[in-house]
Amino acid sequence: MNEEVNKLLDRQLSTWETARHSYEALSNVRIKELDVRGVPYKVQFNPARIVSSGAKVDARSIRERRCFLCAANRPTEQEGISFLGHYEVLVNPFPIFPRHLTVAETGHVPQRIASRFADMLELALRLTNFTVFYNGPRCGASAPDHAHFQAGSRGFMPIETDWRTRTVETVAQTDRAVLYCLDDAPRTTLVIDSDDADEACRLLRAVYQSLPVPDSDEEPMMNVLAFSETRRLTVFIFPRAKHRPACYTATGDARLLSSPASVDLGGVFITPVEEDFLKITADDVARILSEVCLSPEAFAQVKTRIRNEIRKP
Repeated sequence: MNEEVNKLLDRQLSTWETARHSYEALSNVRIKELDVRGVPYKVQFNPARIVSSGAKVDARSIRERRCFLCAANRPTEQEGISFLGHYEVLVNPFPIFPRHLTVAETGHVPQRIASRFADMLELALRLTNFTVFYNGPRCGASAPDHAHFQAGSRGFMPIETDWRTRTVETVAQTDRAVLYCLDDAPRTTLVIDSDDADEACRLLRAVYQSLPVPDSDEEPMMNVLAFSETRRLTVFIFPRAKHRPACYTATGDARLLSSPASVDLGGVFITPVEEDFLKITADDVARILSEVCLSPEAFAQVKTRIRNEIRKP
């Protein structure tokens, strides 16, 4: 599937002007590195991502706009590749990664993950040059009304190579899968390491069942990343406590347009505003993470519930 997707990307960049200009602009994207309490992060200044970072995702705004993931509303130049018969693999026209995809459900159904764990892992097993990710409806998804995944070039996010040095606790284990907890506070990270997709799904479901569901929400707040290497799956789960940090709606110098999603939690903070890129510090990133991720006490409770969940017959 990698070859088919690469051909799609090359073809779209030659025929779709919007996408071509966006990918060309990536060469001018600026990046700086930060050490956040001993954990490496990058900050990317990417003006085109204002579309996502600034997206209005309240119920009224969603009702009043056309869904940009529905085939009828997409640009005529945008092509797709069928996946599992009910998804389309699309080139993302506002990239963060050198190669950035959106994998949209063909039907207009809400963004939910519980019934799609296996699909996500199958996508990761087929797209071995990419890391696949899921943003919950209140965890960075700019289309919470339309089920989708995204995928970006492997090795782009620091956590992909850094995580093995931070495993501090085994939370749960099956015959062919292990669920670890990382020492990377204030981020709260769980990692599944498995050579069996079914076992990985079992642990994912245990985590899902153990996370709190906020009032008026239909699923726990979470972001998920997954990639495969020689058929071995690595899955990162970031339980969330909040959609956007206080700085998102602050005024004056306190304002920072940061709406963390999977890529930010994977170690690349996206800043669409140049002033924010210049002023953001490691302390800012730590404060944002401490707001949107679970508290240490809540995370400890979740880990206890996971252990109880995995023991159930």
